[in-house]
Amino acid sequence: MTKRFPGVLALDRISAAFRPGEVHAVVGENGAGKSTLMNILAGDLQPDGGEIRIDGAAAVIASPLVSRACGISVVYQELSLCPTLTIAENIMMSDVAARPALSLVPREDMRQQVRKALARLGMGGLDPDMTVGRLSVAEMQLVEIARAIRQEARLLILDEPNSALSKQESEKLFDIVRQLRGEGVGVVYVSHHLSEVLDLADRITVMRDGRTIETIDNEGVSEGRLIHAMVGRDLGTTTPWALQVEAHSDDTDTVLAVEGLVAPGLDGLDFSVRAGEIVGIGGLPDSGKDGLGEALFGLCERRGRVVINGVELRQANPLAAIRCGMTFVPADRRGAGGLLTMSVAENVVSASLPRFSLAGFLRRGAVRHAARAQVARLDARISHLGQRLATLSGGNQQKIILGRSLVTNPRVLILHEPTRGVDVGAKAEIYSILRGIAGEGVAVVMISSEVPELILNAERVLVLRGGRLSGELTGSGINEEAILEMAMAS
Repeated sequence: MTKRFPGVLALDRISAAFRPGEVHAVVGENGAGKSTLMNILAGDLQPDGGEIRIDGAAAVIASPLVSRACGISVVYQELSLCPTLTIAENIMMSDVAARPALSLVPREDMRQQVRKALARLGMGGLDPDMTVGRLSVAEMQLVEIARAIRQEARLLILDEPNSALSKQESEKLFDIVRQLRGEGVGVVYVSHHLSEVLDLADRITVMRDGRTIETIDNEGVSEGRLIHAMVGRDLGTTTPWALQVEAHSDDTDTVLAVEGLVAPGLDGLDFSVRAGEIVGIGGLPDSGKDGLGEALFGLCERRGRVVINGVELRQANPLAAIRCGMTFVPADRRGAGGLLTMSVAENVVSASLPRFSLAGFLRRGAVRHAARAQVARLDARISHLGQRLATLSGGNQQKIILGRSLVTNPRVLILHEPTRGVDVGAKAEIYSILRGIAGEGVAVVMISSEVPELILNAERVLVLRGGRLSGELTGSGINEEAILEMAMAS
């Protein structure tokens, strides 16, 4: 299989085979070609060379409908549900698309089918008539999976399926994957979490730079071997695992002070962050942590005080936050973070347009200069500054969105799931970048559902439960057991 984009050879004559009744993991760094391959199997892209064979016969997957007709279902990392429709309508939507002449579906029959699909995932308590917009991100992810398995796929492709799930929800998902394997379904599992891959997969294909490096049986394989195959080198001491958190003294200037913060999911939160400090925010999915960034940045109504460098941020809107020195990198980089159809350069300056405008017109030279500086600073892999953001890998998209925040010259940087869907190599780079940013005196708030990420990077970890602060951990006291104990405390 070969696939080219302008300036990029995304797939370079790769080969892979997926069998029934097998979990086949596909791993590789961002930009390795994994998503391109999955998009071709889903019918979203057409290859420039090579062929697809199903049951030994050549097949042309011309569209997503053809892909589903061939027995292929894909669950993407980025949610594709319609938030204003009900759970039942979202799950049955593909049936209507495939059979437009039968688009009048009896409501009660639809509900019964959907209840059956949800029950299979242990979600029988959800009301099929509930609108998807009222669900948590974790519940939305499971609705996506319910929609896929209801179609009785022969090949189910899961692209980072548990990136928004708690540990308990992930375990339930893994049980479903094993159940489907036992029923003869082939499962393609794309993940950056190598421990999951080693636990679930029967075989593993490693991709790098658009090529297949190797396909191996999962017998005695270590994470170290996979990482070396993925990146082509040992990460060595440049990884965040080797970084040491430097504690800040109590007399270090407080940059961010939050007092009595009340917002959706938050009930009277108090905390502060000092200059040059990385403070981690942890908790279960219903703890309120996932709404903290939006509340601080003014994306929702809030009460309480938010103070930056001694000045209270009275207006709850992003423009006021940016002017006061706060910036925010959201978890959903495709839906809320990046301007996918715009260029790299346009994305980098989009939060700072007044600085790059004269009489309402963009100063293109200044835009290019700023964008070039951020691309170099963050070591983003792009072909040119005019390249559309949507054509970059997930890790490079994240770097460009981070660069947009840095152009605002922030005093407070808030990051929500900063490395979600990012490979191990790009994670190491992003962690090092964040250390450098903190070293310049910026107060960094890292909101993450990945406990190891908090342990590796944070000087302090604040654990939320029920919208309130459950506890605070510092130094050597930051460990997985302590974080989970505080998150689950009664």
